Amino acid sequence: MKKTIFRFLALVAILAGINWLASLLFFRLDLTDDKRYSISDATKQLLENLDKDVQVNVYLAGDFPPGFKRLENATREMLDEFKTYSNGKLSFQFSDPSSATNDEARKKQYQNLVERGLTPTNLHATDPDGKRTEKIIFPGAIVQADTLAVPVQLLKGNKSSSPDEQLNQSVEGLEFELSSAIRLLANPERKKVGLVVSHTQIAPSRLSDLIATIQQQYDVFLDMNNPSSYDGLDALLILKPDSAFSEDEKFKIDQYVVGGGHAMFFVDGAHVDSVNLEGTYAQPLDLNLGDLFFKWGARLNTNLVKDMNCAQILLNVGTMGDKPEIKPMPWRFFPVLNNLGNHPVTRNINAVYTRFLSSLDTVRADGIHKTPLIMTSPYTQLLNTPALVGYNEARKQPEPAEYNNGVKIAGLLLEGSFASLYANRILPGDPRHANFKASGTPGKVIIFADGDIIVNDVDYKRSAPLPLGYDRITGMTFGNKDLVMHALDYLTDDQGLITARNKQVSIRQLDKIQIQENKKFWQSLNLLLPLALIALFGGIRHYLRIRKFG
Repeated sequence: MKKTIFRFLALVAILAGINWLASLLFFRLDLTDDKRYSISDATKQLLENLDKDVQVNVYLAGDFPPGFKRLENATREMLDEFKTYSNGKLSFQFSDPSSATNDEARKKQYQNLVERGLTPTNLHATDPDGKRTEKIIFPGAIVQADTLAVPVQLLKGNKSSSPDEQLNQSVEGLEFELSSAIRLLANPERKKVGLVVSHTQIAPSRLSDLIATIQQQYDVFLDMNNPSSYDGLDALLILKPDSAFSEDEKFKIDQYVVGGGHAMFFVDGAHVDSVNLEGTYAQPLDLNLGDLFFKWGARLNTNLVKDMNCAQILLNVGTMGDKPEIKPMPWRFFPVLNNLGNHPVTRNINAVYTRFLSSLDTVRADGIHKTPLIMTSPYTQLLNTPALVGYNEARKQPEPAEYNNGVKIAGLLLEGSFASLYANRILPGDPRHANFKASGTPGKVIIFADGDIIVNDVDYKRSAPLPLGYDRITGMTFGNKDLVMHALDYLTDDQGLITARNKQVSIRQLDKIQIQENKKFWQSLNLLLPLALIALFGGIRHYLRIRKFG
């Protein structure tokens, strides 16, 4: 008896000791192959350093098909992980906006969520009885701290992917989307972004969506009244210039990048005037940046890329009675870029809409690492400028043999320690010599070979800008805004949250044909096997008791 009591007390002591050690040593193990339940070190650091309470209200709840249920469960698991590392600063709740007691209350709830920045989705589903149902859902969340709130879209991804793949891409992006919103609320220090707009004739209304989106996260400076340098900026964006930069302006950009600055260029290799009824000519565009790009390891070509994968334009194809017949026709001068590099900037974003795209080449530059971000399809044709851009192109059936120029780079990331274009050219007597840097600390440069990537369309009836990337013909919103904001995040993200976009969650789909053919076998196995195992265990136990006690 004493021996039994001693063993019991020893067991209690061991368990108490283990519990005490567990309170001192916190660790979690993720045994999944793709580490789907792990979060990045940058996210952990963000959560551990929270100095204010953060509330996450998720509106993805209710009776969903399996794919959306998986997204709901993944969101819940991710927020559970966030809560663990937040030292009690983060809390969350799930609610169903469709659960209101009457239609009026439900519509009011929908309107409230739309006004707060969430986008509804029409969910079409088929129940087991074959009946199709339609339901409005809000696959999003509102992240709030104090009086500030940030909407987060949880359903994202490349719209050309299958529904299952798009939902999986949304699962992969959960950590980045949620942590970015928390960072925006928790980080009082805003990065500074300079926008060079003095060289463009684009109307301010057509840059308004980009500028408004950047201002949500950064302090924006427009040309900064032509400063002597761009020191103090965390990033510099050059937006669709159409006139040449002076040598003094180019020198300032050179020294900013050599000094470890981060710059992003949206530039055209060719200039296309406003298109008339017949068309126009594209002319080479000299921005006086070619030698600077070449020094960095890139060459912007003065050509136009025609791509079989393209957007549409409305074209008068004839008359019907006494009225013109307007139809959408493929316009191969407007490539739609869905060939995306495997990089945090472009991973899982939607295709990018371009207009009169040029191509980029890489050239040797010591110490510079080059990463293509967005590319054309393999079915391209290059037109060297000057070149005719005529609407008859849209009427013609393309000859595939003519589109044989292969994949072309449209966006290029350059990283490393940049050498100055002006090395050995600044003499001691030059006033700029005192602060001149021939080489410097590592920096990043991104070049996009189309200035229109950042230009939004305008609804002239309402005199209101349309969202960046919105195509009024198809009603689709392309990934232009995500591309720019992820690229800006990559340039300015010292914490490394952008690396969370590298997460990959494998889809392990069942073979639907095998399931259908062997459905009854697997149902019977799942039903009978547990009963057989219990019966076997009971029989063995009964046999052993008979042998032991006779």
